[in-house]
Parts: sequence; structure tokens; C-alpha cells
Amino acid sequence: MSDTITTTPRLMVQGCTSDAGKSILVTALCRILARRGRHVAPFKPQNMALNSAVTVDGGEIGRAQALQAVAAGVPPHIDFNPILLKPSTDKRAQVVIHGKAHSDLNARDYHEYKPRAMKAVLESWERLCAKYDCIVVEGAGSPAEVNLRARDIANMGFAEVTDCPVILIADIDRGGVLAHLVGTLELLSPSEQERVKGFVINRFRGDYSLLEPGLRWLEERTGKPVLGVLPYLQGLYLDAEDAVPRQKETKYGTRLKVIAPAYPRISNHNDLDPLRFHPDVDFTIIGPYDPVPECDLIVLPGSKAVQSDLEWLREMCWDEAIRRHLRYGGKVIGICGGLQMLGKQLNDPLGLEGQPGSVPGLGLLDFETTLAPEKNLENVTGKLDLPGNAPLAGYRIHMGVSQGPAFDFPATWLDGAEGAVAEGAISADNQILATYCHGLFDTPEALSALLEWAGHKALVRFDPIARRERDLDRLADAVEEHLDLNRLSEWLPFNR
Repeated sequence: MSDTITTTPRLMVQGCTSDAGKSILVTALCRILARRGRHVAPFKPQNMALNSAVTVDGGEIGRAQALQAVAAGVPPHIDFNPILLKPSTDKRAQVVIHGKAHSDLNARDYHEYKPRAMKAVLESWERLCAKYDCIVVEGAGSPAEVNLRARDIANMGFAEVTDCPVILIADIDRGGVLAHLVGTLELLSPSEQERVKGFVINRFRGDYSLLEPGLRWLEERTGKPVLGVLPYLQGLYLDAEDAVPRQKETKYGTRLKVIAPAYPRISNHNDLDPLRFHPDVDFTIIGPYDPVPECDLIVLPGSKAVQSDLEWLREMCWDEAIRRHLRYGGKVIGICGGLQMLGKQLNDPLGLEGQPGSVPGLGLLDFETTLAPEKNLENVTGKLDLPGNAPLAGYRIHMGVSQGPAFDFPATWLDGAEGAVAEGAISADNQILATYCHGLFDTPEALSALLEWAGHKALVRFDPIARRERDLDRLADAVEEHLDLNRLSEWLPFNR
């Protein structure tokens, strides 16, 4: 390896569990370093997530790495997440390498493929080391999965190859935080244990003095320092890596009720965040076997397995609920996979989502979708075909080709090289809007226009992007206050 690769400052955040706070901490460190004038890159060797983003170079990466790029003040790039796994079943996933769909593999076959995947990881790592002042790395899941240690590319396997120091983060809000940290450390090899430089405890709330004896015991037991205890921050508007948000936002005086189904392979549900956080909107994600409540607007989000998620909708009686909702004048928006569900038929002649064949859609719009192996990846701008022609900016990620008379009445007009291009569909009765555009609600103008279309003229102007920027700074401020950056300066240039 070149001198640049071996000397570029780097630090890896690994977690005792999934959702321990790895993504959030890496995001915060990127923002802190950027605010101090450092040219910093986020990096996650391997990510498993159904929330993804389109990069400036036309590839696909995990949504969390796109957010970390925003925090770092740099354009999202495929090298920030060279391997992305997008599960289509509990045992099978689409493998995206350097931003492009490579193959669909089951878990065992992917385990055999990992040595080749590691080559792609190291190619991206070398490019980042040559370009950036420093790199903050995020692990995946837990490094203590002894059954996956062989050929590991996501945690200690990567750290050992690149000589990357590691800090471990654990979530105290789940309980058992000391057991998580000690147990994880104990399951590592001696060289991996040496690589761990300290611990971070996340989501703490309560009396710190009651925690201190445990921290002292932890340091004495392991010989590793506790580098920080991070507070539980409520209401952060930050893109989730994958998990559907656990808590509903507390609001008062909401005027529009919006719901969305949490089907098993829901993807890019961060599209719904502007609705979750809008002060005028009572937004709820409805889980399996929960009754479908009355509402003003139903949003059908994206899906990685449209046919099976459509079958799930029918099992949960959503098809009946949607038709009843429309009979009483309610509105429906379908985004990407949600658009495909609204049509008359889904055709999968190549068996891309299961057995080759066709299944009926909800039949609410007059078109059919045929799945194709080539994935459409593009960032888009344009405007809604609604009164006021509100501007929108988002991205499209889909493998289907949808055609039919419904598209004679477009939902959006997208900017193209030769002029505006019609996209999506609005039903003749103006109750259903369908589009392939993710990020549909992200611009304040489009958000307000869509809420007004659904029956509510917003009393306040809510800007999702500005809110996210404020919360990135709020997160960075909290981490600066509660994390020992002087110690971390041994590995990252906070004080240089």
C-alpha cells in the first residue's frame, strides 16, 4: 500500500448491536470535522439496507452514507459504500457493488463471494485515502458474530487489513449496556481487542452519578477508557439507515391524518420523514395486523419485493381499506413500488422477484408494470403537475417499466436534456397520485402542494432540508460536548 493509504487518519465506529448508534456517531464526527475545516469522507465497507440514495456519479449507496456525506459537506459517492446488500427475502439479497446491481445471492453464496467483495472495498478505500484528509468508518451489525468472522469485510476483517483503530458503541436505552460492551470485547481475538481504543455509551437519560460506578468498573474490567456518554436526543430529523422509526413524533393540533403500511420489504421509507415531522400532520406507520384507521391520505411507499409486499397488503386487508378510503373521498399516493402496486398487473417474466409470472395489482390505475434487469438510477428535478407547479428534487431507483393510459395524465414534469418529460400519473377523479420519484415531499413547496391536494392548506411552512441541517448541527453540538475529542485526536485531526 502507498504511504497515503497507510497514513491517512482514520477511525472506525463498531457497534455491539444493530441500531446501537454507529451511523449517528459517524454522522456527528463527519459534521464536527467539516466544521473544523477538514476534508472528511464517510465510509461503510458493507451495508445491508433497503433505504438507499443515488450518488453524483450515478450509483446507489446506503441512505445513511448519503446523510453522512451531507454532514461532511461533500457530494455522495459510490466509494462511500462500495458494497450494498438489499434484502429481497430473509435469505436472499441483491448485491450492489460500486453503485451498480451485480447479482442476487443467497446468504451462503454471498459468504463465499466475500473475498471478491473485499477487493471492491479496498479499491474504494484506496481512492478515498488519496483524496481526503481523514476518513470516518462505520461497521455493520456487531463484530462479535463469531460465525461470520471468516471472510469478514464489514467490521474487524476490514479494520485488521487497513490497520484502522476502532471504538465500540452500545445503546444503554435497550438495557444491558455493560454486558454488551464486555461481551463484545471478550468475543474478539487478541489482536482485535488491542485494536479497540475505547467505548462510547449512547442514548443515556437519567442521573449520571448513578452510572459512574458502572463506568469505573467497565474501565477497570477491560483496561479501555469510556470516551463518552451521549445523551438521548429526541426528535432528530435524520435519515434512518433501514429500521422503521420506533417512536411516533409528539404533536398537538394536527389537521391532516396520514398513514402508510409497514410492509415487510418497505424501502426508502425516509420519503415519509417530512410527513412524520410536519407540525400539521398526524402521521402513523401501520404495522402487521394493526387495524387500518380512517385518514385523509394513504401513502404506499417503496418496496424491494413488490409482489410479495402486495400479497402482504392483501393478507392485511389493505386492498379493501384503500378502496373504502377512496369511496369516502380520501387520497392515495404511491411512490416507486407503491406506484407499481396501484396498476392492473405486475409482470415478472424473468423471475427477478421470485417465480416467473404475473400477478394482479390493485387495479386502481390503468397501466401494467414489467420488471426488467436494468435498474434505473438518476437524480431528478422538475415540478408537480398540480396547481402552482411546485418544484421538486429527488431521485429514482427502480427496475420496472410501467406503461398504460394512466400516464397520459402525469403527476410530475421532470427536467430533461431536451425539455420537460412527463412522469407518473394522476387519476381522472384526482384522488390518486403515483410517481417513481423518491424525495417527493422533500422540498417545502412540493410538500405544501401535496398536503393541499390531500385536503389541507398548511398553516406553517415546513422545510425538511433546513430542519435536517439544524438537527445535524444539534447532533454535532451534543457529541462535541459529551465525547472526549482530545483523546480521539490521536486518530482523527480534531485539533490539528
